[in-house]
Amino acid sequence: MHLTAPAAGRTGTRTRTRARDADGMAVASFILGLLGLLVFNVFLGPTAIVLAAASLWRGTQRKGRAYLGMGLGVADLVVLLAFMQMDSTLSWSF
Repeated sequence: MHLTAPAAGRTGTRTRTRARDADGMAVASFILGLLGLLVFNVFLGPTAIVLAAASLWRGTQRKGRAYLGMGLGVADLVVLLAFMQMDSTLSWSF
């Protein structure tokens, strides 16, 4: 008679939780990258890139969304650099 769950059951749960976390990070990177095109691109762009890289490293099932988040994060930084060149400032305004 076993009073505790076998070790294999716990590691399977951990793997599923880790994959779910990676999927959530991929979606979050996509959303933050999209928002970063409109506001706070100096903060949201790098955050989207880091979240996308972390989700890809953890083995997300949503690889396309992670790559889109990474691309949008890079686009945020490109937009920021373009506006900095136009205004010669660190931020941009309408």
